[in-house]
Amino acid sequence: MKKIFRTLFYVTTAVLLLSSCSDWLDLTPTDKLTDKVIWEDESSVDLYVNGFYTYLNQYSQFGSAQASGNLTESFANTFKYGSYAAGHKAGHPNNYVFDPTLITSSTGGFYSVWTDAYNKIRRMNEFLHSMEQYGQFPEEVTKKWEAQVLFFRAFIYFQLARRHDGVILYSSLAEMEKDKARSSNEDTWDLIESDLDFAIANLPESWPGQDQGRLTKYAALALKSRAMLFAERWQSAYNAADSVVISNKFNLVDDYAQSWKGNNSEAILEFKYDKIGPYHTFDKDYVPLSDGYEFGGLGTPTQEMVESYEKADGTKMDWTPYHTANATRPPYEELEPRFKATVIYPGSVWKGNVMQNSVNGTYGTFMAYREQPYSYGLTTTGYFLRKLMDESLIDIKGKPSTQTWVEIRYAEVLLNKAEAAFRLNKMSEARAAMNEVRERVGLPDKNSSGNEWFSDYRNERNVELAYEGHLFWDMRRWKLAHIEYNNYRCHGFKITGDNYEYIDVDYQDRKFSAKNYILPIPDAELANNSLIEQYDSWK
Repeated sequence: MKKIFRTLFYVTTAVLLLSSCSDWLDLTPTDKLTDKVIWEDESSVDLYVNGFYTYLNQYSQFGSAQASGNLTESFANTFKYGSYAAGHKAGHPNNYVFDPTLITSSTGGFYSVWTDAYNKIRRMNEFLHSMEQYGQFPEEVTKKWEAQVLFFRAFIYFQLARRHDGVILYSSLAEMEKDKARSSNEDTWDLIESDLDFAIANLPESWPGQDQGRLTKYAALALKSRAMLFAERWQSAYNAADSVVISNKFNLVDDYAQSWKGNNSEAILEFKYDKIGPYHTFDKDYVPLSDGYEFGGLGTPTQEMVESYEKADGTKMDWTPYHTANATRPPYEELEPRFKATVIYPGSVWKGNVMQNSVNGTYGTFMAYREQPYSYGLTTTGYFLRKLMDESLIDIKGKPSTQTWVEIRYAEVLLNKAEAAFRLNKMSEARAAMNEVRERVGLPDKNSSGNEWFSDYRNERNVELAYEGHLFWDMRRWKLAHIEYNNYRCHGFKITGDNYEYIDVDYQDRKFSAKNYILPIPDAELANNSLIEQYDSWK
């Protein structure tokens, strides 16, 4: 896949520029020449399709499309941005989590993706339109192109569907030339499922040679297992996840700390980076100041996230004795392996240094929230993020981040199967799928049932997929955010010498409004589309 994306950025520029020069809305013969040139050569079409793969990067934790670059875990209870001054990865996510009324039809809120999504949908429909006009290649070849494009169209419509309640469905370029009403929620999920089913039927199980890394049948099945949980189409989600499982093409890697790094048996869909480009800035954003970069450490894990982890024997640690102003260091070493692979905690080793994360600490320095406008390199919770970071990257100032983004890994598919099986009253299969994930890190099986099992599952999903961009969306689809993320505060430790002081790191209540389960249709869309109607809750 690295070769695919390096080629995309350096070889396809001319093709993409030629494409953008034509007025796609004015389909007159004089504007068709550029399109036609692309379809004269199979490699040119491949390059055109490569452009859609960048959506994986843009909507990843390393990109900026999902929530303007902010980790969505900051809208949950597991991550805290340390700055109060304005800015993304700074005061903006704090403001939104404290005041949900900032989301309006005029602003949309910065995790609205309406405009970006429809720009991408237009581009994909342009591709399908030009393929229909100019494609002269064998059906087997064109179906693979179409399958890749429909996968990404489903991927983008999925971004819209989990934010809204039925959106405008454009399945062709011609439909985008005129005003159109929004469709129902059910119809929206129908299109997503249909596009993914086409991809499943027409994508290969693997690609040879330089095409390795392209979408496969299993990537489409895995995305379907995720999307259909949001649609509450339990059988579809179960069937898709089970098809991945019984294929025996994937398995959990032995070391959890390697599970999200890509290029292994657990990665089903990934996007690779390169120091030449494309690359990202994730390490710059989240490294401790002691790494030598003065503008990192923008957000850090909360005590609530830390307390989600079980002890290595599967029991829950009693944190009550540490919820005081004068506590000693908690026994972090007793927690299960995923904690140590996810969080830089006091006493852990990071880049060869024992981290202190304390007031005036040399390796990890504490700063109380609001003590200064920006938290650059400092922690307001007593922790730093380890997961997704590149511990081998020493020259933070001089070198970019190149760690792979894994969009879907096998552990998620197992958990998707577990949840779908639970909803279908296949309790033994639900337990087996979740316990397979637990066994990787040496935790004992969970044999609970009913609501107790679902509570266990929620915690397992939170811990296994921590900081991979799932929790906030899960809490929305479960309709639990307005219950558990309302009128609460996050916490951490202020460490001074040997004293651990349990502290409030917010200073005001976080809130989530049930109204925001459905984001509003932007005012700009309402003004330019005579047939669109705002959702009832936003009228």
